Amino acid sequence: MNPLEIIAVVLGLANVGLLVRRSIWNYPFGLAMVALYFVIFAEARLYGEAGLQVFFFVVQGWGWWLWARAGGLAQMVAVEWMGWRARMVAITLVAGSSLSIGWAMARYTDAALPFADATIAGASVVAQVLLALRRVENWGLWIAIDVLSVGVYVNRELYLTAGLYVVFLVMAVAGLREWAKAARAGEAIAA
Repeated sequence: MNPLEIIAVVLGLANVGLLVRRSIWNYPFGLAMVALYFVIFAEARLYGEAGLQVFFFVVQGWGWWLWARAGGLAQMVAVEWMGWRARMVAITLVAGSSLSIGWAMARYTDAALPFADATIAGASVVAQVLLALRRVENWGLWIAIDVLSVGVYVNRELYLTAGLYVVFLVMAVAGLREWAKAARAGEAIAA
């Protein structure tokens, strides 16, 4: 069992648990987690997901800044729904990036599961941006990503990470429920 994977799992649980609660303090845990997962995924030849961790690191810093500007240091941040046009753009971005990245990895690398890896990567980019922008729909994408990720990680024998993504799946469902409730109520309460 890889000790880095154990640490990354613990950091990931803290990160997503705090995200469900709309706490800005999710970001330090997230930054540390993605740094470790960069190494873990590169060693497992999941290059799309390894590269994704670099993106996550940058976007986590951006999200932390956005949430602080939105009052996240003093209260849970307010969240809102996307319009239909924005949803269609998000879906198009996921599909386009999944196909193009998957094709490139299948053609130019020895990636273990190029299209599954690319779909997780492409959808995660969109979901992470939506999360930083505090859009409720990010959780729907994370639910789909988590389901696919469990299969990929079992295939690559990353059993602890697969277990983490089962927990992430449960937490994403809770996040969707909590954020939808908060969006309907226009809620931003003291943290």
